Amino acid sequence: MPNIEEVFVTHDWLSGRAPKLKPPYAAVSRKYIAKEKRIGDPTRLILVDEADRLKIVSLEQMRAIFDAGGIGLMLIGMPGIEKRMARYPQFYSRIGFVHEFRPLGATEMRKPLSKSWTPPGVSLPEMDSDAVTSVIRITMYSC
Repeated sequence: MPNIEEVFVTHDWLSGRAPKLKPPYAAVSRKYIAKEKRIGDPTRLILVDEADRLKIVSLEQMRAIFDAGGIGLMLIGMPGIEKRMARYPQFYSRIGFVHEFRPLGATEMRKPLSKSWTPPGVSLPEMDSDAVTSVIRITMYSC
């Protein structure tokens, strides 16, 4: 019997019956599902940008995910999103607080950019002061 790698490379899937695999697909599937269950879901927080553009059906889906428990939900949107959410009492009753962020100033942006701050697992090239100034100028005037 051929192994799975050989079958995917050599078998013509449109020409006839699927070949017998070793190990069988069902065994591989059961093993994968068992591993997946042991790992668990690493999701602890869901961030939704432009939440003000979501329809109520999507917001209700988010509410159902939140109600299932164990996951935080952060909705990010334009000013006034909280007024729209207030029209849906079942959804609005789950909102812990509303915070309006103001744009960062040039000095506030310069600190993380000049220290080459990046999220874990992300690497960016070093930025000189001209590059930092350009990023600040572009982002401040594109809002």
